[in-house]
Amino acid sequence: MALKLRVAGVPEHFNAPWHIAKKKGLFEGAGVDVTWTDYPGGTGAMAKALNEGETDVAVILTEGIVKDIACGGKSKIVGVYVSSPLCWGCHTGAGQSDVQDIKDLDGKVWAVSRMTSGSHLMAVVLAEKMGWDPKTLKYEIVGSLDGAKEALTKGIANGFLWEKFTTKPHVDSGVMRRVGEIPTPWPCFVIAVRNEIIEAHGPKLKAMLEVLGGVCKDFKTDAASPAYVAQEYKLKPEDAAEWFKTVEWSCSTEQPAGVLKQV
Repeated sequence: MALKLRVAGVPEHFNAPWHIAKKKGLFEGAGVDVTWTDYPGGTGAMAKALNEGETDVAVILTEGIVKDIACGGKSKIVGVYVSSPLCWGCHTGAGQSDVQDIKDLDGKVWAVSRMTSGSHLMAVVLAEKMGWDPKTLKYEIVGSLDGAKEALTKGIANGFLWEKFTTKPHVDSGVMRRVGEIPTPWPCFVIAVRNEIIEAHGPKLKAMLEVLGGVCKDFKTDAASPAYVAQEYKLKPEDAAEWFKTVEWSCSTEQPAGVLKQV
């Protein structure tokens, strides 16, 4: 009998291999019935779902789940999903003419999807890089990318950090402006699983990840993949191609001890 697993992830291009594997029925071949749920709220929302038993597996930002586990979260990292860094775009509202550079956001309000989310934790990382005191940062909780667009447009918030290719259509349309970038100094996505699932179903989890790893490898070497990403995630073909050159999937089941120390 197939193991039913609820998997959570952001509705972004990084997760294309999951959807391809599910559409082709490859997980079922490994004895796993995957139900995928998009979490537009990002890492904070997925960590909450793991802790409250609303999902079993999360494809989640490294820094966010490390923070959650350190604070008593009920999951463990079972492997690295995307080994390349995430390039965060630093954005402001199109009409906020006083913000032309990252340095102009010192003392301003940051839009975050929720506290302990990637958009929150990377604001702290950025503050440290810029020499600002992270304890003085001010936040507006916006829930999602759509909430951030509204907050930046209305001037309720002044800065917002989100993956730059995901926001690129909104930059191109003039809804927001990108004033800088900051890459994570660690692999960007890991796979976290609720503790009780790991204890009860370790072998099937490993089988699922092995299937996923094969799909990731094929996807990376398929010349048609950038066009697929552009179509499915509404990116310009040139943006999809640029992103595709930078991303490396790992799907490794080895414990990333060195990564955790770095985070």
